[in-house]
Amino acid sequence: MRRASCPVPIRQKTFNGRWTLPRRPLPRYASLDQAQPLTGVNMDATSAPCPTSSSSAIGVDELIDSLVASHRTFVDDLPYVASPACLAATRALVEDEVSALEARLTGEEDRRCLLRLKDWLAQEMLRLEPWFEERGEPRPSWVAGRQAMPLCDRQRLVMANALDLEATDPLAKRCLDPGFDLVSLLVGLYVRDETRLAHYAFDRYLRLSGDYALTRLISVFAVCRSLAGARRALQHWEPEREPAFRVAEIMTECRRYLDLAERVSNFRFPPLIIGVGVSGSGKSRFMAEIVERLGAVRLCSDAERRRLFGLSPQAAVQDPAVDIFSAETTERTYHRLASLAGLLLNAGIPTCIDATCLTYAQRQLLRQQGEARGLPVLIVSFEADEETLRARIAKRAKRQGSDPAMSLDVLERQQALFEEFRDEERPHLLRIDTTAEHVGDTLALLVEKRVSLSYS
Repeated sequence: MRRASCPVPIRQKTFNGRWTLPRRPLPRYASLDQAQPLTGVNMDATSAPCPTSSSSAIGVDELIDSLVASHRTFVDDLPYVASPACLAATRALVEDEVSALEARLTGEEDRRCLLRLKDWLAQEMLRLEPWFEERGEPRPSWVAGRQAMPLCDRQRLVMANALDLEATDPLAKRCLDPGFDLVSLLVGLYVRDETRLAHYAFDRYLRLSGDYALTRLISVFAVCRSLAGARRALQHWEPEREPAFRVAEIMTECRRYLDLAERVSNFRFPPLIIGVGVSGSGKSRFMAEIVERLGAVRLCSDAERRRLFGLSPQAAVQDPAVDIFSAETTERTYHRLASLAGLLLNAGIPTCIDATCLTYAQRQLLRQQGEARGLPVLIVSFEADEETLRARIAKRAKRQGSDPAMSLDVLERQQALFEEFRDEERPHLLRIDTTAEHVGDTLALLVEKRVSLSYS
């Protein structure tokens, strides 16, 4: 693809390499009232304080939870009987956005970029037609009928509109796949260099919704949404009336979206990272950190085990009506993790497995998903001494109001079940002492080095 002279900075590399943009200066505002679009430009502040009224702002967790609840009936009804409506709606969107940009873009390089993206979209929509058919009927956007709410993160204003989408924008008035709501949020975050926040939001949405099939189409949706962002930047532009500095600002914003669209459309070889560790080893904590820092989706055995029985993926279930920890359920859980890992890898998305993975058979089942596709596989063993393990488990049990003795019994059973790594696993193996200092930084660097990805 183009613009090789402007590579992604090393400090912003991600596993997928598909979203991160070079940082460019964004406007700074003293207050929320000033963080409004100027002549179609809608690059909000990332340093302004959030409104003090909780009713007028929304946090990332709350927004994702709302999106999941809004989309739940859509996901619960999957798979649909073949319906061409989702594909037709997406094609109509592409046609309109491309036509609008063709009428406004004058630079030769920008027009070549648009043509490449147009061709890529046409090829991808044809290739992914069976996946579009499973998505069912389009739905109104989440923003339809809602008042505008700024998105905040820890009292910091991120975007003046939660999905970076005004209700008056033509995109908001369309009926599209619900995945466009998530993609609107992600594109808005990535184009503002809110990379870790975007990684977190993407991972949380998939884990809570279970709509992993969306990942096969998310690149198409993201390119469409990026084109809409570029169109929005230009739609009120009157070059004969704009001063030179405003023209430069508008074109900079437009090209940020075009750059993002091109990066999304680039093919990547995603790694599969398999976490191994007993309770208290720090596995879940540091796997979550990999997701935020390096851009992967985390498949959690706890969440998928609950989902098999129709339970909430994040609920703390103490006494479920059925035994969700039987040997049969554990086997079903690992087969589900393997199936979902294959789906994510096929979509070009780096995948982390957050499960104990105590036996060779479990690890082999998961490892085959990456090796069969010729993709990098890394097995990360999270380790801690016995005293630390027991102290962590007791502390967690106390915090959750459960009996520490029962949790310690679980630890002992897990330790008894653990099978040592075999010779064929060792080339993929990375051992991490989670009691050491700066474990998160060390892990991120080691993982990045071991998978040897290309970010160019």
